[in-house]
Amino acid sequence: MKPYLLGSSELHGGKRAWLPFWSVFAPIFAWATIAGTAFGLHGILLYLLVPGLVGGSLAAVHHAEVIAHGVGEPLGTVVLAIAVTVIEVALIISLTRAGGGETSALARDAVFAAVMIMLTGILGLCLLVGGLRHREQEFRLDGVTASLAAIAAIAVLTLVLPNYTETVPGPIFSPLQLGLISVSSLFLYGAFILVQSVRHRDYFLPVEPRNNEGSHARPPSRRVASASAVLLFACLSGVVILAKSLAPAFEILIDRLGAPQAVEGVLIAALVLLPEGLAALRAAHADRLQTSLNLALGSALASIGLTIPAIGIFALTTGAQLTLGVDAKSSMLLLLALFVATLSLGTGRTTVLHGVIHLVIFVAYIITTLVP
Repeated sequence: MKPYLLGSSELHGGKRAWLPFWSVFAPIFAWATIAGTAFGLHGILLYLLVPGLVGGSLAAVHHAEVIAHGVGEPLGTVVLAIAVTVIEVALIISLTRAGGGETSALARDAVFAAVMIMLTGILGLCLLVGGLRHREQEFRLDGVTASLAAIAAIAVLTLVLPNYTETVPGPIFSPLQLGLISVSSLFLYGAFILVQSVRHRDYFLPVEPRNNEGSHARPPSRRVASASAVLLFACLSGVVILAKSLAPAFEILIDRLGAPQAVEGVLIAALVLLPEGLAALRAAHADRLQTSLNLALGSALASIGLTIPAIGIFALTTGAQLTLGVDAKSSMLLLLALFVATLSLGTGRTTVLHGVIHLVIFVAYIITTLVP
């Protein structure tokens, strides 16, 4: 039996309304590591920075989900998206400052990696696992179409368009263009949240829930929600500090391994998307493909729709150069991923074949990243 803290004996959807022990221990561990390094206690503590960063990130997303469930929609979705964005932006800014001008494309690599990992890797695994276990799965076309349209619009505007602008040479935006694209991305994401949570919420509900376990879980108690709010702040602040501490060592490691700079973006995206990716995979395994698609596509959209404006503000206020345009190879992979996702999710039903196709594209993306 798993240990829980800060709970009550009330059952919510078959599960106790308690915070799991690991979600409380993770921020304590992260801050203990930070305190140790601050007082000059290096050595083995340096090896604990990475577990502290990973644990703090996972715990932050968990507490954000608890708060999101407690406050309801649409505020809950915004809380979760902001929590994930804070982690991603903190990692990008920390590594950008540590690497100087050589990491001007880090934000682009992280955002592009987030889109590719979700659209090909996570989505492919969900369709494959769901197809193997349930043969054929169904979902609502309206919600998925809206998600893909928003992802395609923001991805092309931020990652492809910079290659074709003429005001500033190179794959970068001018300050005015960057400001307008940042506002546009934020506006598109806000419009999507409004549609998903308020005006057309039914578009994103399951067609016919086959597994109702936990689907009608009650919101957490005020005590649990308040504890999660405090722990969320502790997690996010700890992750930001740990990211700053790890940035120089991470840059040295990448250089020694001789890996392309784009690998940094892949690792950042993988860390940020890990919790939502696992949740999407569990939902597909339980024959709740609609929930799985909402998590996968929503995470990709939040990653690009909120990270670009945040990094854009950072670049505009500090004068840092921000390279956003991807190269021709990456542009082809992005367009292929969007095209295949539109086809495979265009009928309202999926099979194992759809998952295999997405995973093949994901493998191609990983190989061409490691061996450009």
